[in-house]
Amino acid sequence: MTTPIIAHPPETLEGWYALHQILRFTKGRPPAARVTSFVADTGDLLNPGRSSKTKSARGKGGGGGWSCFVQLIGSTSDLMLIHFRESLDAIGAAEEIVAKSELGKAVEKTYSFLSVTEAGLYHITAELARAAEARGGKVGDAEYARTLAGRIAAERESDHMKRRLSPAIPPDMPYVCFYPMSKRRDEGQNWYTLSLDERSRLMQSHGLTGRRYAGKIQQVITGAIGLDAWEWGVTLFAKDPIDFKKLVTDMRFDEVSAKYAEFGDFYVGKIIKA
Repeated sequence: MTTPIIAHPPETLEGWYALHQILRFTKGRPPAARVTSFVADTGDLLNPGRSSKTKSARGKGGGGGWSCFVQLIGSTSDLMLIHFRESLDAIGAAEEIVAKSELGKAVEKTYSFLSVTEAGLYHITAELARAAEARGGKVGDAEYARTLAGRIAAERESDHMKRRLSPAIPPDMPYVCFYPMSKRRDEGQNWYTLSLDERSRLMQSHGLTGRRYAGKIQQVITGAIGLDAWEWGVTLFAKDPIDFKKLVTDMRFDEVSAKYAEFGDFYVGKIIKA
């Protein structure tokens, strides 16, 4: 008789919702000055505090968050709009603002990705699962839930976690790279049947690779399970776009990516400042 595989999901923390809109001008890319005008006018409506026009955005559920415009380079599309907001309704309001703007009338959507900022607590979940087993309990029992609630509360209050869940747009990193990804569920390479300890080990090693690029790249991880066909989105901001290539290359040689990662299309460009 085959022993059933028990693979508990990691606890996660969620923050702001995110929407990436990939747009193409329907009549060809207009002159740079016209693009800047589109960005300035639409940006005033989208970004809280930038002008009095944003009062209408707040009235529609704008709240906290921000939007930025990226001119895509080497893509079949022209623009990427990135929105971060406190709620899904606020993301919907931002989407509506774009659709009704002069920019919205000049473009067509070629792709979009809906997600929410996420921090996977692999290490904590694995640690608590081991502790539950050692005392003869199980994941999800009263002691597990009590300890987990305390650990989650502490994590949420840390400055590092606040930056991950409510990210600020970096002021000195104008280049942007976005791509969606998923974990494999193939026979013999199924991420979701690995034990918590194994997934925790792999993700810790993966994180060490990313930390080598601290100061060069700011990374925002968003979860999309239940929201999109892909499972995660990765948004990278950099001073030098060559660091995108270096980071992604290093990541692909990690065991977790080499065995279990599937990548979607990559969108690369530079933030448009109006």
